[in-house]
Amino acid sequence: MNKQQIQTCGDELYNALIQRHTVKPLTQRFNDISIEDAYHISLRMVERRVQAGAKIIGKKIGVTSKAVQTMLNVHQPDFGYLTHDMAYSQGEEMSISEKLIQPKAEGEIAFILKKDLIGPGITNADVLAATDCVIPCFEIVDSRIEDWKIKIQDTVADNASCGLFVLGDKAVCPSKVDLSTCGMVVEKNGQIISTGAGAAALGSPVNCVTWLANTLGQFGIPLKAGEVILSGSLVPLEPVKAGDFMSVSIGGIGNASVRFV
Repeated sequence: MNKQQIQTCGDELYNALIQRHTVKPLTQRFNDISIEDAYHISLRMVERRVQAGAKIIGKKIGVTSKAVQTMLNVHQPDFGYLTHDMAYSQGEEMSISEKLIQPKAEGEIAFILKKDLIGPGITNADVLAATDCVIPCFEIVDSRIEDWKIKIQDTVADNASCGLFVLGDKAVCPSKVDLSTCGMVVEKNGQIISTGAGAAALGSPVNCVTWLANTLGQFGIPLKAGEVILSGSLVPLEPVKAGDFMSVSIGGIGNASVRFV
């Protein structure tokens, strides 16, 4: 793809985000679109958000679990940028009916960094040393691509299908919990709908953050102290609508909940 096509696609996805409508999959319209092209499109989309006043507060890793990879037929991780207007507090109602198009919720573990991580060469020990705390999290992903008909290039270009997220109100030191074996239980409207464990995300959420630090490091992009890093879902994606209430409990870490309006 040439620079003009990349800019046009980034603008198209930004407009779809703001106007809450979907677009045809980019992979159906551009046979030559590469993952590198898709990341440039994503950067254009994020640039438009920043120009409109959004502040980047972290990054997310997507498509890390086999359950999500199978559901979306995407078989490698991706990453996107988190902005301040995506974040909600525990107990705050989330207005998905006004902000999202085709939302799906996923439970995961968020990392809050206290030191910069600059790859390549980052190890899991480096990630743990740089992490201030981990927190239960719901990420509500959304796709500007019609009917979630995505290939890896589509979701990458769409800022890794970023939507909104909510952090729980309890944070723990990562050394206090086994992030590979910790169990997750997700409830929707009072019914358990899925369970998972830390190992569902590339073997461990720590592996996910290490992958991200080293992947971004190839482009000179650090993970920064103070940033929120969403490490990827441990359970299948769950479609949600206004009126739903969801909660997630993670052994040794705590809970997070969200009511959708």
